[in-house]
Amino acid sequence: MIKLIRLITITLLLTINVSAHAQSSMPEEEQAFQHWLTNFKQQARQAGISEQTLTEAFKDIHLSQKVLDSDRKQPEFTRTFFEYFYSAVSQDRIVTGRQQYQKHQKLLNQVTEKYGIPSHILVSFWGMETNYGRYTGNIPIIQSLVTLAYDPRRTTFFSKQLMAALTIIDQGHVHPSQMKGSWAGAMGQVQFMPTNYLQYAVDGDGDGKINLWDSLPDAFHSAGNFLQHLGWNPQQTWGEEISLPKNFNYALADNKTKRTITEWQSLGIRQANGQPLTTQPELTAKLILPSDYRGPAFLVYDNFQVIKRWNNSNNYALAVGHLSNRILGKPILSKQQPKDDKGMSRDQMEQLQTILNQLGHNAGEPDGIAGSKTRNALRAFQVANQLPADGAPSYHMLQQLKKAVQK
Repeated sequence: MIKLIRLITITLLLTINVSAHAQSSMPEEEQAFQHWLTNFKQQARQAGISEQTLTEAFKDIHLSQKVLDSDRKQPEFTRTFFEYFYSAVSQDRIVTGRQQYQKHQKLLNQVTEKYGIPSHILVSFWGMETNYGRYTGNIPIIQSLVTLAYDPRRTTFFSKQLMAALTIIDQGHVHPSQMKGSWAGAMGQVQFMPTNYLQYAVDGDGDGKINLWDSLPDAFHSAGNFLQHLGWNPQQTWGEEISLPKNFNYALADNKTKRTITEWQSLGIRQANGQPLTTQPELTAKLILPSDYRGPAFLVYDNFQVIKRWNNSNNYALAVGHLSNRILGKPILSKQQPKDDKGMSRDQMEQLQTILNQLGHNAGEPDGIAGSKTRNALRAFQVANQLPADGAPSYHMLQQLKKAVQK
């Protein structure tokens, strides 16, 4: 008996020593992460997450430097509208979108009837988010979320997303090994964050589970339900490309000013083909100029803001809208990319701001970020030099400024 007790004692001591050695050889950041994870698991238990889910979800989980790098990475260059747009609304995406629109018409019509979202809009979102399900992301969601939840920058938001992801697993919808997506935690064919998954995802095929990766009925019904809750108005479209008259006041394209269709038309605005506007006269719209005066212009309605509630970007919303139009066979944009249209680096943007200041147009402290002060200063320069005053910072305008400062 004494020998047995000694053997057990030695075994325990060896286990403790091995564990202590493993802990001491672990990088400090990983140690801190594992300590945080232990505390989070306890919170999850208290929230009702099962031990089986915690064991499966957090098996071999470590801090992901790749995810942290993706989160902190700042793009060296800012893409122009055209650079983004031609990538987002590519010919392949248009052709495939038309094929998928026809292929799934029966299912799409059911979703439209239930939620009021046009089927071509649903297909457009699907195409924009995952290229029609061809790329839903390959990063383990729990790995992404646990890393971002640990990182102090946005720990509250991502801790909530992580708890929601564990709830999805605990409810039996998917296994952790299947739960893969973007580095930021977006999942499935329509790239829902976990909290949106819990709140808006729908069992469209009636199998008792919600699988946004493999079930198109689940994905389409979920997207329709989400857009309905975001406020989509079935009686309106998202917007339309228009043409502007000469000497137009581009300051009205400030993403704030709203006018009725009658009022916009009285200012000389027409359809892109030059015909009078045909939308309801009393409908209010904003004017969007995503590039400079040489690019396209759009009148956008309330549904445009609904698209932005999905992804808060004018360029994204314009791409969703235009792709949906092209899926229906509507024409390409009336304006094409100028030859000197290209993205600017932060250094180039600082240079633009510096020159504006040198020329007496206050752009503020040069920081490489084009805010309202930079746009107002640029507009003042354009007015002073009898240029179209769109206030759009661009590589094209940087060259104009360089010439002006050398005079």
